[in-house]
Amino acid sequence: MYWALTTDLVDTRGFEFEQVLADIQTLNQWARAGRLEVTAISLAAYPFVQEDYALLPHGASIGTGYGPIVVAREPLEVDALRDLEIVVPGAMTTAFLVLRLVLGDFRYREMPFEEIPDEVASGRAAAGLLIHEGQLTFSDLGLHKVLDLGEWWLLETGLPLPLGVNTVRRDVGADRLGALSEVLRDAIRCGLENRAEALEYALQFGRGIDAAAADRFIEMYVNDLTEDYGDEGRMAVSELLRRGEAIGAFPRPVTIDFVD
Repeated sequence: MYWALTTDLVDTRGFEFEQVLADIQTLNQWARAGRLEVTAISLAAYPFVQEDYALLPHGASIGTGYGPIVVAREPLEVDALRDLEIVVPGAMTTAFLVLRLVLGDFRYREMPFEEIPDEVASGRAAAGLLIHEGQLTFSDLGLHKVLDLGEWWLLETGLPLPLGVNTVRRDVGADRLGALSEVLRDAIRCGLENRAEALEYALQFGRGIDAAAADRFIEMYVNDLTEDYGDEGRMAVSELLRRGEAIGAFPRPVTIDFVD
């Protein structure tokens, strides 16, 4: 999604961009401090920063029928997870929120997402919640899938599961938000239209996964819904945040505000 901004293929309309790399839980925490003008965050973190940030209508990671997974070293029934400590990639991630919707309250321990597969495989954790490419590579460590949250969500609601979202800080200025949004949408579209070049760029940030796995992961989460949520994507955002409110996950009522 960012690749085109490193080329001359997109008119940046006078904006200057600096790529800042961090894991999603760090970005969630930075957003609470208003650190970045434009940032990816977990949808579940948006209610905590809604006064400072608006949702961009593009850039989201949305999957239909698949999503973060819970794994263990041996096959388990979903109900068994309620009695286990589960390592999770952050209490502000959307994956954690959806797991709460499935299990209710459960014991958990936070750790960086990329360390969770080894934590479970080593036996130091009974189960782990995997996001990012761990959803594809867990079987390489001999782990078993217990629950797919995207599958559960689709059966529960009939909707895709919105996970990560792109947001913009409101003090960028109302008169500039539309133009900035257009630049970022153009960059996403350009990446999708020049997939091979964009994939080659993305692989340098792939934490060692091969091109085939990276291409599969990108296909899962950079798609037509990334270019624009559409009515279905917006319905999914509303439903997930409504359910989060119902279990008391957020400090205040949520106002969903997309940049036009």
